[in-house]
Amino acid sequence: MEEELKCPVCGSLFREPIILPCSHNICLPCARTIAVQTPESEQHLPPLLHSRGPAPPAAAAAAPGAGPGAAAGSAACLDSESAAGGGGGGDHADKLSLHSETDSGYGSYTPSLKSPNGVRVLPLVPAPPGAAAAPRGAGPASSSLTCPQCHRSASLDQRGLRGFQRNRLLEAIVQRYQQGRAAAAAAAKCQLCDRSPPEPAAVLCEQCEVLYCAACQLRCHPARGPFAKHRLAPPPAHPGAPGGGGDGGGGKGAGGGRKLPTCAEHDLENYSMYCVSCRSPVCYQCLEEGKHGKHDVKALGAMWKQHKAQLSQALNGVSDKAKEAKEFLVQLKNLLQQIQENGLDYEACLVAQCDALVDALTRQKAKLLTKVTKEREHKLKVVWDQINHCTLKLRQSTGLMEYCLEVIKENDPSGFLQISDALIKRVQVSQEQWVKGALEPKVSAEFDLTLDSEPLLQSIHQLDFIQMKCRVPPVPLLQLEKCCTRNNSVTLAWRMPPLSHNPVEGYILELDDGDGGQFREVYVGKETLCTIDGLHFNSTYNARVKAFNSSGVGPYSKTVILQTSDVAWFTFDPSSAHRDIVLSNDNQTATCNSYDDRVVLGTAAFSKGVHYWELHVDRYDNHPDPAFGIARINVVKDMMLGKDDKAWAMYVDNNRSWFMHCNSHTNRTEGGVSKGATVGVLLDLNKHNLTFYINGQQQGPPAFENIEGVFMPALSLNRNVQVTLHTGLEVPQSVKQPKLPNN
Repeated sequence: MEEELKCPVCGSLFREPIILPCSHNICLPCARTIAVQTPESEQHLPPLLHSRGPAPPAAAAAAPGAGPGAAAGSAACLDSESAAGGGGGGDHADKLSLHSETDSGYGSYTPSLKSPNGVRVLPLVPAPPGAAAAPRGAGPASSSLTCPQCHRSASLDQRGLRGFQRNRLLEAIVQRYQQGRAAAAAAAKCQLCDRSPPEPAAVLCEQCEVLYCAACQLRCHPARGPFAKHRLAPPPAHPGAPGGGGDGGGGKGAGGGRKLPTCAEHDLENYSMYCVSCRSPVCYQCLEEGKHGKHDVKALGAMWKQHKAQLSQALNGVSDKAKEAKEFLVQLKNLLQQIQENGLDYEACLVAQCDALVDALTRQKAKLLTKVTKEREHKLKVVWDQINHCTLKLRQSTGLMEYCLEVIKENDPSGFLQISDALIKRVQVSQEQWVKGALEPKVSAEFDLTLDSEPLLQSIHQLDFIQMKCRVPPVPLLQLEKCCTRNNSVTLAWRMPPLSHNPVEGYILELDDGDGGQFREVYVGKETLCTIDGLHFNSTYNARVKAFNSSGVGPYSKTVILQTSDVAWFTFDPSSAHRDIVLSNDNQTATCNSYDDRVVLGTAAFSKGVHYWELHVDRYDNHPDPAFGIARINVVKDMMLGKDDKAWAMYVDNNRSWFMHCNSHTNRTEGGVSKGATVGVLLDLNKHNLTFYINGQQQGPPAFENIEGVFMPALSLNRNVQVTLHTGLEVPQSVKQPKLPNN
């Protein structure tokens, strides 16, 4: 709360706060430092631009580096002068007349000061002698004050700063806050002492909010450098001690209660009314003599209670938002923990997956090495076999050659001819054994194995998370404020909880049979709003919803209980009516353009329960035969109701009535209708019968029995009849049937 109690200019607690027209608050001394007075001829200049001319001595006294205390001190002096000088001096002090010379040429700007909050303020500049006479053509001067928060300018009238209302409520809150802070720090000790126990505090830095003893203040918080602009205040004293503000700074009377505020314009009058136009409290004389005489005024106490109630209501809204924010913070903290846990899980999963890839690669490497070893051993075996074979052949050929040479050396012709034929054949066979390719290696030294690792390397380089770990969707939240029932239709709405990142592909809405039976699917899709029509009247349905995605189906939501209407509200259905039927009165009144009978149905469909509706005969000319009853949705609509097997009706003239189904006429009963008559239809699907009434009296016996299925209210008429439908009626007590349980 302390930030709300600090002035936006000086950064300290409010002193004599006033309310600006923009509803912001500012200290009265600070208001004097930032108020600007500009002649009419110079009103186009920026508010903080000083008039031309040499800087007066007072400006030099408040030069930069002197701190806001200099300006505040000057303001305090001026305030005391205005208080002592009376009306003229007070106006001059509050308006802060700034001197503007009339010489031509360029002047210098008065240096500005800067508050701890960064708001630039002008030092006080007293008017030089002779400044009262305005220069020719300059026109009267106007004073203005720019709000340091919203930068809106407010013009000051002849009363100057006294024209702004004092914020007595804020002033009292500041006093209570100072007293509470003093009570909390009654035994204030230095917060930086290394002594035990610490020395009593001598000063309190309002910006640092640290208590210092004299020695620690000189050592840790010197009045120079960045600490030069800090405000050092005495440490808070006991509430009852001298100077401790025990009585709230004189804000309370002798009786302990706060003094009643008096009017700023009429010192002897207390505030008694509230001006709605000016949004300010006024006294009785303000209404009689002042500008509020023709304004809209109300009692002060009544407006106080009204505004208090409005503020309380607004606070309730802020409180609800703060509660939501606290719950959201708890949710975010839980989210932090979940992120930590999920991060560790994902790291472990990633390490396991990469280790599995490394293991698979190692196993595949062993398989490939085995293939290389087998290929090498095969090549070596082939080469060794070829070496052995070639060595054997070479040895045999060499022996044969040496033997043949020895034979040739012999000089015995007869002996040579004895063996020459056989020897020649052996040499030829040996020569044929060295065919082409016999002296070529059967295998090469190269291995015909090529390992294409490029796709694998690309896959490794492209190895990344293609999607986050997918889980089933969370529990949907039913939006009860949007769920409703109307007649025999129900509407349900739901949404996913916040911060739910699991994808949702659709929803499944389930509804029971209205009699405590099993749930069944009534909707599957992506929408979060669904309306189900054609339910039973006076029945209680249970509904629930769940979400699904590629990972599976999430859990069910909470079950919502929906109660359909006890009685049916419906009208004639223009979409199902014959084209000769004319509907009016919000589809409650039916007429016909044809002399032939035409059929119109109602908008409701019944398959369960007891239902009663009435039809008022508005016009009845030339004794026609209107028919009243029920029908299937596919009934024939260009003939009298009941002539086919899709309708059950009573047709009636001015003297008697008949029941008709499948063009079969039964139970002729005396008593007809005329203009102003009322025909009642009672459909009891618990007992499966249909009964008719004329002017409140039952017309004949129950017309039809053992009827089952889905029925719609129906009517046939021609142009000589006009009928108005009345629905939403309770079953008359004389004919009301007991309801079955769970209906």
